[in-house]
Amino acid sequence: MGEDGRDRSTSSGVRLAEVVGSIAMATDLGLGMPLEHVLRACVIATRFAEALELPDEDVDATYWSTLFFGAGCIGTSFELSAMFGDDISFRRDAFELGESKVERLRYVVGRAGSNKTGFGKWWAKASLAFGGLSSFMQTFLAHCAVSAHMAERVGLGERVVACLLQSFEQPNGKGIPLGLKGDEVLLPIQIANLANLVEITDREQGWEASLSVARENVGYLDAELVERWCGMASRVLDGVDAESSWDGVVGHRSPGRDVLTQAELDKALELLADFADLKAPSFTGHSRAVASLAVAAGRQIGLPDADLDTLRRSALLHDIGRLGVPNTIWDKPGPLTAAEAERVRLHAYYTDRVLHRSGKLTLLASVASADHERVDGSGYPKGVTAAASPLLARILAAADCYHAMLEDRPHRAALGRATAAGELRDAARAGTLDAAAVDAVLTADGHRARKKPAAPAGLTVREVEVLVLAARGRTTKAIASELGIAHKTAGNHIERIYEKTGSRSRAEAAMFAMRSGLLPDWETDP
Repeated sequence: MGEDGRDRSTSSGVRLAEVVGSIAMATDLGLGMPLEHVLRACVIATRFAEALELPDEDVDATYWSTLFFGAGCIGTSFELSAMFGDDISFRRDAFELGESKVERLRYVVGRAGSNKTGFGKWWAKASLAFGGLSSFMQTFLAHCAVSAHMAERVGLGERVVACLLQSFEQPNGKGIPLGLKGDEVLLPIQIANLANLVEITDREQGWEASLSVARENVGYLDAELVERWCGMASRVLDGVDAESSWDGVVGHRSPGRDVLTQAELDKALELLADFADLKAPSFTGHSRAVASLAVAAGRQIGLPDADLDTLRRSALLHDIGRLGVPNTIWDKPGPLTAAEAERVRLHAYYTDRVLHRSGKLTLLASVASADHERVDGSGYPKGVTAAASPLLARILAAADCYHAMLEDRPHRAALGRATAAGELRDAARAGTLDAAAVDAVLTADGHRARKKPAAPAGLTVREVEVLVLAARGRTTKAIASELGIAHKTAGNHIERIYEKTGSRSRAEAAMFAMRSGLLPDWETDP
């Protein structure tokens, strides 16, 4: 039973692979890679493991290790950005490097302090060059720990966890953290490393080029494994793009890990939320807190249990698109430039794209990606009005906006609850946030409920007055005369009412007014 007394042991219809596949695509955002890079690498790795006729346990470990291999990098975004500036471009460009230690050192030192000037840049480079790269090495250890922890949380077992802890070990003994050699480095993680390299080369240059890149990385990769790859590459890669990488990953039947129960799905989505919030320290715990507040607000409104489930799950996922925006922007202490603000706006689009490619989780996309839409159409990513924005999304928008104000950000301190509540009510009065959703969020957080209900669909006080009169059959001229406003102003109000309520006629507007309880005795705020 869940905390609400409902049975959570029933099937959710969602497979673990769908949730982890979403993590993989979100990881691609943070790596600066095309969506499905990690998924495609997983298909290649699994095919190779099967071609090698490895035991089922090792095929399974190869599959999950490849999916989680890059996830740990998100947990080090803050630290990488402090050292190298744009963390996403740093990772993306690193894929182009060869195996030469000199080349890699030159790249790391050259990128140090990219977000600094003058002495700050010089000091960043000097610290890395003469400090033994210890701080940089710590990010690799953190990367391994985060990936392993995520796999452990979804119950993938000791073999997968052990593989992920060896993500940066090398068969030549020059890896970290333990300097393992040869067969001490588990074969599934070796295959995952190889697949991550050859996926890029195959996609960009064809399968034959993947042979060269594998041979160039002998040492980092086991020589015998590379030769076996070179003998099997054409067969492994043949038809790899005949179906989408998503279908290839989700279609793989992992023993004992099939459809999740409702409770298991909730836990898995909480992992995705925590993963998104790892992007920057100021985001820690944000997604869970917003989900909790949004559900409490939904209960205030009287949403049915099924809608509360959708609202909570959408709220947990609403910020996964943040991984596609560099920390130089999220952690900036001052105002953003116009270009930086535009990149921030993209994060909602990224959330939408990841979820729309995530199997049954697609059903959450319309709510999760709409938390920055505004009822007057001034939001993003689509700029839709209340009429095209689901009620759940409007509740999420209010909860997200309010809770964000309660949190410290690099450019400002957290606001007090009373101040944040005032800001939220101002947004409702201005017609950017849904007033009913704002009331529900503030009531859920313990603020005194307003004696008079807020108008639905972001309608202003004046628009409610106009709607009531129009619903009762008044002409535009009569409305203008009764309210003491210009005829053109009354007409503009009616246009906005139609847009906000999704109405195309007086009859539809009247139906909206009755359904929303605006007739016959609606009381507006003074």
